[in-house]
Amino acid sequence: QVQLVESGGGLVQSGGSLRLSCAASGRTFSSYAVGWFRQAPGKEREFVGGISRSGDTTFYADSVKGRFTISRDNAKNTVYLQMDSLKPEDTAVYYCAARRAVLPLIGPNEYDYWGQGTQVTVSS
Repeated sequence: QVQLVESGGGLVQSGGSLRLSCAASGRTFSSYAVGWFRQAPGKEREFVGGISRSGDTTFYADSVKGRFTISRDNAKNTVYLQMDSLKPEDTAVYYCAARRAVLPLIGPNEYDYWGQGTQVTVSS
């Protein structure tokens, strides 16, 4: 069993930065790949990016590539989402999710555990 808690959301101006954290419980977090997703009002949940369980592989949605960076510290059981050059269209609730596998996947149904989400609002 893994419990995930996101933090770090908030209100930021366009062009600004935020760093989200996803803290996990459990001693086997290094066995889990992690994905970040977001969901804006009236829209489906979409994949933002993911990181392998070792942290050596990351990939991102085209909409955030070059602006967002995912990293992890398995000693701290934490995954990070660094968001730079934020745009109003990045406004959403951001979720982290974990799957017991080497690599993350794009589909939300591939994940076993989810955090409660953290709100990110980017003003223009």
